Amino acid sequence: MRRFSKFLMQACVCLFVATLTFAQTAHTSGEALLMASASEKIARPDVMPVAQINEQLVAAKRTLQTQDFSTSAVQLAAFNSTTGQMNVLSIDKDSFLTKGGDYQMVSNLGANLRVRIVRANGVNTAVIVSDAATRKALYPLMVRYPIEKAGTVQQAFYVSAHPALVTEELAASGKAYVSSMLNQASQSLAADGVHIPADLIEIASHLVIVEHTDHKRFREENREDISAEVLSLYALNRGDTYRYSVSSAGAGGMIQMIPKTYAAIRQQHPNVSLHSDFVRGMQDHTNALKAQLLYINDTWKFLQSQDEVQHALSSGTATKTELLAAGYNSNPYRLPGYLANGGSGWRSLIPAETQMYLSIYQAVDSHVEFDRGANLPESNDTLTVSPSASLAGEATATLISWVGNLLPRPSLPNISIR
Repeated sequence: MRRFSKFLMQACVCLFVATLTFAQTAHTSGEALLMASASEKIARPDVMPVAQINEQLVAAKRTLQTQDFSTSAVQLAAFNSTTGQMNVLSIDKDSFLTKGGDYQMVSNLGANLRVRIVRANGVNTAVIVSDAATRKALYPLMVRYPIEKAGTVQQAFYVSAHPALVTEELAASGKAYVSSMLNQASQSLAADGVHIPADLIEIASHLVIVEHTDHKRFREENREDISAEVLSLYALNRGDTYRYSVSSAGAGGMIQMIPKTYAAIRQQHPNVSLHSDFVRGMQDHTNALKAQLLYINDTWKFLQSQDEVQHALSSGTATKTELLAAGYNSNPYRLPGYLANGGSGWRSLIPAETQMYLSIYQAVDSHVEFDRGANLPESNDTLTVSPSASLAGEATATLISWVGNLLPRPSLPNISIR
């Protein structure tokens, strides 16, 4: 018995050490990602200011456009800050999409370079490029990626959040871009007679990060770093960010909305100018954010008209933010039933994917703060206002025709069309 107890104690100690090791490994920073192995470190290049990155991105695209286009290979432009040269590498598409791939290559300028695939995800694949001799990292900038669609091959130019690029300044630039686009969207809606409260705009700003947070990475890596990557993508690609992103359910673009929901929003708001074409509408950030804000606003009008929601808010069982986040991910029409049947345990009744979605939202909300700006509208509704009969009728009329038919969709962020 003593031997067994001793063995059990040793096993527990080993498990504890292993857990600590995993936890330390899981919180991977950009610096750590530049480690090729325990004995080989890739020297990180000096931090490049956002203004300089933007200048080099223009040069990178120009350089890529001078190269012959291949329908089977991905072309990657990488900037060597030491030599001031823009190198172009041509990588077989399958090799580019192999996580952990490690390749010795010669650039168009004759430089011997090493490419390692950190994350394989279509146009948003993250890589480390280094000089094979000096081991100093280059700046991977833009890819020219062949996208096959409807029997034709299109050229996609995109910038991933490579470890060598992501900085606090770049993430801040991404936040500024998201805030600016939401301002434009809300002002455009206001011109069409639709007022969006400021707190709903803030929720939307977090949702465009949550929608592109990979669940597996969220469980295993530093969560703040993941949000910084998403924001960096907005800074690097601006209006093209998530242009090629589509889930298996057909949810597309920045806001990951499905065609059925978008069509219903257009039908419900004929006074608002929204693109008639779904793909075009999702690729236009101002248009997509207008649709998102309308959806969130309509959802809240419906929810606050429900007695179960009012009771949950007044008792502290649920918050406005998490109800809207849960409703955005799944079916908001079912939330009153979850609240009525589950009480304080209502979160256990929502789909497992939505439970994870709430966890991600709470993490993003806790460490990403947006500057609303002076030109954002002020919120004039409260969490506990008892809705009038007319409000309930209006809200039901707004949502009953379509939201009741929506089914929870799986959220598969950053799945790019290949």
